[in-house]
Amino acid sequence: MTQPRRTTVRRLMDQYGRTHADEAGITLRNTPAPLYQLLTLCVLFSVRIKADIAVAAARELFRAGMRTPRAMADATWQDRVDALGRAHYRRYDESTATALGAGAELVLDRYRGDLRRLRDAADGDPGRIRELLREVPRIGPVGADIFCREAQTVWPELRPAFDDRARHAASGLGLPTTPQALAGLVDPDDLPRLAAALVRVELSTDAVDDLLKTG
Repeated sequence: MTQPRRTTVRRLMDQYGRTHADEAGITLRNTPAPLYQLLTLCVLFSVRIKADIAVAAARELFRAGMRTPRAMADATWQDRVDALGRAHYRRYDESTATALGAGAELVLDRYRGDLRRLRDAADGDPGRIRELLREVPRIGPVGADIFCREAQTVWPELRPAFDDRARHAASGLGLPTTPQALAGLVDPDDLPRLAAALVRVELSTDAVDDLLKTG
């Protein structure tokens, strides 16, 4: 890696390299509870809402005890609405409360509360994992991308997960644009952070200019 590119990657990671799971207080492991918490976060991100509000909503749901599909399903619809309201998750609070309840029931009924069974059902195929994720109420392409981007740290078959937004940002920074080449810029454990950083840059109006100006 050339020195200018190395500098860009370092600054990119330093300034933007925090995953949504980290922000929401999720310690991601290949165990049922944190995987479900990541899924919940992805549901919250699957509408047009500010990222900080989606993260705050996840924190409120978890603070209220809704950290597992059983707890989410057992909570009342009003409990979920109230938690979302405390995070100012407006406009979508009622429909999202419904989606979260239905999604929890799906995870319980189909996967016995354990998303590792979704992984098994997909037989390790990343495309099939995305398809099964999209069967969860409210999860669309964006939500599935977020899940795979962040879960690649514990599900290696998803690596390297860099969606179109991440690759477009990489192009603007003069970095490689293929997932395989991007993966070569950091250690495997840092792939989720790099992918998250690139998406944050893509969604920012001035991040590219700032990074290249200082690079």
